[in-house]
Amino acid sequence: MNREHFYALMGGEGTLDYELYLNTKTLLSCQGKFETMCNRDELQFQIVHQIEELWMKLIAYTLLDIDEYLQQENTNRVITLFRRVHLAQRLMNEQLALLETMSPKEYQEIRKRLGNGSGQESPGFRVLLKMYQPLWHSFQTHYLDKHGLTIEKIYDSEYSHGDAYVVAEALAEFDELFQKFRYAHMQLIYRSIGFAAKSLKGRPVEILEEGMRQKFFPELWEIRTQMTDKWGAEYGIKRDSLGGHH
Repeated sequence: MNREHFYALMGGEGTLDYELYLNTKTLLSCQGKFETMCNRDELQFQIVHQIEELWMKLIAYTLLDIDEYLQQENTNRVITLFRRVHLAQRLMNEQLALLETMSPKEYQEIRKRLGNGSGQESPGFRVLLKMYQPLWHSFQTHYLDKHGLTIEKIYDSEYSHGDAYVVAEALAEFDELFQKFRYAHMQLIYRSIGFAAKSLKGRPVEILEEGMRQKFFPELWEIRTQMTDKWGAEYGIKRDSLGGHH
């Protein structure tokens, strides 16, 4: 197919109801023009990152709704909306694999076009880094304190798989999937520019690893350690083999 003809078709007329509702004329012009791209992978690079921003916009918008439903103790809505968030997070993680089809050489060419920009400047990423705080406050206030519960009680001594527990697990999954996104992004950096290279900010890439050690809800991870240590103290950390003594 003639490329110029394809480019014209891809832009659409922007006059049909579908095009007008989705604003496709503007949407499809958010990427650079084909003739100005440094190589044929730059379109993919732009689209993947733009889509990531859209997923993060949807996640952040949904988390605002979740916070309101936490305050109402509307657990059914909280869990349903967290499922949406978790699915969007998984899509974010999966689509990063597209960028692994780009060679390091092609990325080096694209990198020159970024100026001093980096993923740390992503507005969606920066927003999500802050949204866990009001979520935890609403959960703590309305699901724990209000009912005289603690993390230890809902997971261990008074475990009943109740509302507070299922919401806590939804929070933990949000936290886990965010960390997986950070890990996948770090692996992509290793694959694109290497382990010891400097980022576009002139900082060693290793510094970015610090973020992967941060948890949104450390209490939800610490309770597991506490339960395991408690179990080990009661039953023994090291036990006889099921196969018996030889």
